[in-house]
Amino acid sequence: MRVVVTGAAGLVGQNVIARLKGEPGVTIVGIDKHPANTALLRRIHPEITVIEADLAADGEWTEAFAGADAVLLNQAQIGGLDEAEFTANNVTATERIVEAMRRHGVPYFVHISSSVVNSRADDFYTRSKTAQERYIDTVEIPHVVLRPTLMFGWFDRKHLGWLRRFMDRTPVFPIPGDGRFIRQPLYVGDFAAIITACLKMKATGTHDISGLEQIDYGDLIGMIHEIVRPRARIVHIPYRLFWLLLWAYALVDRNPPFTTRQLEALVIPETFPVIDWPGMFGVTATPLRQALVETYCDPAYASIVLDF
Repeated sequence: MRVVVTGAAGLVGQNVIARLKGEPGVTIVGIDKHPANTALLRRIHPEITVIEADLAADGEWTEAFAGADAVLLNQAQIGGLDEAEFTANNVTATERIVEAMRRHGVPYFVHISSSVVNSRADDFYTRSKTAQERYIDTVEIPHVVLRPTLMFGWFDRKHLGWLRRFMDRTPVFPIPGDGRFIRQPLYVGDFAAIITACLKMKATGTHDISGLEQIDYGDLIGMIHEIVRPRARIVHIPYRLFWLLLWAYALVDRNPPFTTRQLEALVIPETFPVIDWPGMFGVTATPLRQALVETYCDPAYASIVLDF
């Protein structure tokens, strides 16, 4: 099976490739536009073909889809302050990829959407991922749509990964308000297993892939703190002050790891549907604490940090 993975150097791509490359008879082509992370992907996995290209622009990268048995359509703009970047990477690039799949007769693909399409949040990411999924729904090529919730795991440069590293760089780790915001974090190792199962069984339909365990944000941070034992001390600060600090940070950092819009989405009290994805895809769910230990204590991958 020849699989093309877009967004190959990001969180999901790196994790899928780390696990999929060991499958018998699988050949992988990874495509990503981030120079540093693409170079890292080549270094970690020299046995796969890696292409550095901007998928929102036409180019020779489209020829990589010739002879592909399946595509993992996975590239995404997650953070940032420029709406045009979200549109380019989440919508325009998707349209170009579908054009390439049609041209080369790719028979199947897995699309990585997001739980935000069911969210009450209203930000650049939510709008672009919603538009992306609506477009995918019009595509005639057999496919499955997976909507994961907040993910964590190896190679997590944003979200929990960035927060965990921040614990080592500061004496104080702030939590907005009382921290009682329900989260359903999904272990990317489990999600990679679901993707692999979809590629094998050619699953179809749209599936909400949520973390099976609900936990307050404050308790989640406390669990990570207990596992990694960093120098930072956890403190709670008023939400408004937290917002202002993020706003001020964005004035000096063009690509901040955490923005005011993400904070606004964080504190929305919401939960996501839970389906029996372990039964549907034949995947054993990893308990949350065990997944956090694997993420932050693994000797091979825990120390690898992607560039922003």
